[in-house]
Amino acid sequence: MGRTLTIKLTTEQLTELQHKYRTGESHAFRQRFRMVILKSQGLKTKDICGLVEIGSQNQVNGWIKRYKEGYASQGLNVLHNAPGQGRKPTFDALTDTERVRRVVSSERQKLANAKAILEKELGKEFHVKTLHNFLKALPGRRSAADTNG
Repeated sequence: MGRTLTIKLTTEQLTELQHKYRTGESHAFRQRFRMVILKSQGLKTKDICGLVEIGSQNQVNGWIKRYKEGYASQGLNVLHNAPGQGRKPTFDALTDTERVRRVVSSERQKLANAKAILEKELGKEFHVKTLHNFLKALPGRRSAADTNG
């Protein structure tokens, strides 16, 4: 039988975690706060999995360990995803905006044609819905995506 993972929180840490748990910006982030709070209350990892609806005890223990090891240097930011995780964006708003606008305005009757041209120019494959969503997210937009949607 392995060691039991435990964590002791100061009153200040507990208050900070509870506040962030109530006001956190994403569900995943709030779950991580809750895991740490529940573990500090002495619950078993298996029970925490059921309460936060995560199937992996390793995942819960991983976040608890990460909090224990990194809180002193990073604070609650230690519970954020590490940089570089997640899917990378298809378009870069800084470099691709003008090119996308130029092609879409020249092919405003059919967004699928603009998609084909952009795939060839950029050397990337993407769905027409990805192009549509990118155009919708642009500031000051007035694009073919609004009429072809």
